[in-house]
Amino acid sequence: MTRIKVLGGTGYAGGAVVAEAVRRGHTVTSCSWRPPAQPVDGVVHVTGSLLDPELLATTTADVDVVFETVSPRGDMAGEVEGLVERLCDLGEEAQVRLGVLGGASSLLVCEGGLRLFDVVETRPEILPEVRTGMATLEFLQNAPASLDWFYISPPVRFGAWEEQIVTGAYRLSDDVLLKDDAGDSYISAADLAVAVVDEIEQPRHHRRRFHVAH
Repeated sequence: MTRIKVLGGTGYAGGAVVAEAVRRGHTVTSCSWRPPAQPVDGVVHVTGSLLDPELLATTTADVDVVFETVSPRGDMAGEVEGLVERLCDLGEEAQVRLGVLGGASSLLVCEGGLRLFDVVETRPEILPEVRTGMATLEFLQNAPASLDWFYISPPVRFGAWEEQIVTGAYRLSDDVLLKDDAGDSYISAADLAVAVVDEIEQPRHHRRRFHVAH
């Protein structure tokens, strides 16, 4: 049984990871700025802002893995890079594994090819979020060798606005974008959560990014 803390645990991705982890019998704490609409049985829910230094300082206490899913919106706009930097310091000090949910834009469109960011025009309104995802991956890649981390990139189509197709399965890649035979790149929150908890239970991507899709 692993002690897991999910930052952003009431959000689209974070909530799915919380549910999957507790379903498998892990000890789960969800940390979010708002209480859950429907509390999950067996989960400790902590409410507050991660901009609060006192709350942030407790994130790596009495846990084995911290998984960060905080969206760079609202009061966290422009703050996630600093949050990840502080989590790296805290994780290294406490010897806690750090997981980060990033974005798809840094994935390669083909082996040895360009990044998705370089070939697809990004809408101006989401450009700050895209840059945050790429910046946090770069920061982790340059983190001290003593910090164990993983970074997961979802597919192009990933969000609460998408139809939720749950299969219980996923495909894995390192840096190359996965598509199905129709050229679609998609996964549901529930199936991404399966991949995250699989990685927590049986770590295969130490200090590495991986990518999942249906």
